[in-house]
Amino acid sequence: MTAEPTTAHSSRWPVPPQDGYTVDDLFTLPDLPPHTELIDGSLVFVSPQRDFHSTMIDLLLTGLRSTAPPEVKARREMTVVLDRRNAPEPDISVVRTEAVTGLDVTRYQAADVLLAVEVVSPDSEARDHEAKPHKYATAGIPHFWLVEMTGTDQHPVVRVYELDPVTKAYALTGIHHDRLKTGVPFPVDIDISAEALAAL
Repeated sequence: MTAEPTTAHSSRWPVPPQDGYTVDDLFTLPDLPPHTELIDGSLVFVSPQRDFHSTMIDLLLTGLRSTAPPEVKARREMTVVLDRRNAPEPDISVVRTEAVTGLDVTRYQAADVLLAVEVVSPDSEARDHEAKPHKYATAGIPHFWLVEMTGTDQHPVVRVYELDPVTKAYALTGIHHDRLKTGVPFPVDIDISAEALAAL
């Protein structure tokens, strides 16, 4: 049996349009991998995550949900539309309750997001440190948390940022190692020690 010849045009990856993809493309292109993000008109595929990433999301999500007032909801890995060429997927978003209109919701608008949380992975370090915070701030999301694993002891650290309305950029308001305690966007008190993480 002879193998069929391949052509230069045969590819399983979509060819991007000249001006890049839009949010509409993100939701209509077939067979995109789960958790695909749109950054500056480019599709970003997520690598398999480490246990720290998943477990840290669980720890923070549980803590947020236990203290969230009725007017907000904490959501995991949902697309947030910042503009027509940017639709990242924060690891956790705290959104206004009225934006949760049903179980078939696939995205939230930046105006409905009070907090975006990114848990840094090796493949997303530059995006999580530079591109995403800048874009979240430009879109007016008032609060941002950056979560990392420090050193060889695999200890979590959470950096808490608040949007400065004058500069339209995030200002660091706290670095938390064992306990994440803050009053915004609502009172939060979460054990983020290595022991709490290991217990999950």
